[in-house]
Amino acid sequence: MRRPSTILAATLLAALLGAQPAQAERIKDLASIAGVRHNQLMGYGIVVGLDGTGDQTTQTPFTVQSVVSMLQQMGVNLPPGATLQLKNVAAVTVTASLPPFAQPGQTLDITVSSMGNAKSLRGGTLLMTPLKGADGQVYGMAQGNLVVGGAGAAAGGAQVQVNHLSVGRISGGATVERAVPSVLGENQQITLELNSTDFTTASRVVTAINDHFGAGIASAQDARVIRVRSPSSSDQRVAFLGVLEGLEVNPARTAAKVIMNARTGSVVMNQSVTLENCAISHGNLSVTIGTDTLVSQPRPLSGGRTVVVQSPQVDLRKEPGKVINVKGGASLAEVVKAMNAIGASPQDLLSILQALKAAGSLRAELEII
Repeated sequence: MRRPSTILAATLLAALLGAQPAQAERIKDLASIAGVRHNQLMGYGIVVGLDGTGDQTTQTPFTVQSVVSMLQQMGVNLPPGATLQLKNVAAVTVTASLPPFAQPGQTLDITVSSMGNAKSLRGGTLLMTPLKGADGQVYGMAQGNLVVGGAGAAAGGAQVQVNHLSVGRISGGATVERAVPSVLGENQQITLELNSTDFTTASRVVTAINDHFGAGIASAQDARVIRVRSPSSSDQRVAFLGVLEGLEVNPARTAAKVIMNARTGSVVMNQSVTLENCAISHGNLSVTIGTDTLVSQPRPLSGGRTVVVQSPQVDLRKEPGKVINVKGGASLAEVVKAMNAIGASPQDLLSILQALKAAGSLRAELEII
């Protein structure tokens, strides 16, 4: 016969397990590894070979300066006082994202954007451009032919354009020249960072890791950062992380929240939003003010004048108000159904939700952006 304490413990365990969401997610989807990140690269370059759609050099003098500097580096000296009128050249910025663990020789996709007033970059070629990181070091070199996803035509003063012609892309247009130092697994420790700060989710991630690899492997530093002891050798560390990221965890239920955009009138609610017992009344009052123009025409040969008379018109309409009762604990679907039943527009919904929050009936955090 089981002891009462054992039965009570089993009952509490079953209740806790039943309270957890049924949908499990991988640790890979819930957290990221500190230090494993992308790094942004940027460079300044020149696009040549344009069909007369380049920068207007009178308004963008830096384009001419860049061309002159490039020619001097190649041993071409222009005569003093020479004025360049370049139509096939455009100054551009080149951006790329350096993935983690990228090694020299690997290629990157780059985006080329016009800096001046070039009409189009279609058909242009990007000259060799160094790509620098935030520390000022060169991590890649970019060069290649641009692919522009837009089209345009002009004739007789009329112009038609589809998409942007001042931005292009080059697949594999940059080559990595320098690798970013990696400190992954330093001191045999790895740091996991949860995508969303939550004490319950952090505790469940620690429990899942310790249950699979052994007690003391993982420990939570706070509601977002989790410390994990990893193997010393790199191959064992890679296999360890592969298994760790595949572990499934039931994340905690998200906090009830309502996001309201006062500029656009959009309202977004998550599934945790509920309502207390409340009654909602809604009615529209519309006032229309207009002016009708009337013409007073005199009789023939009467010697009178034609007079224009303004007749103001004021119309007041009030739609019948509706009162709807919402039971306590209503789910998101019931809340939306109730709002639609009373014919609330997005702007009306903003006022209704604010009133519900002030009345203490809305079980959610209200955030206005």
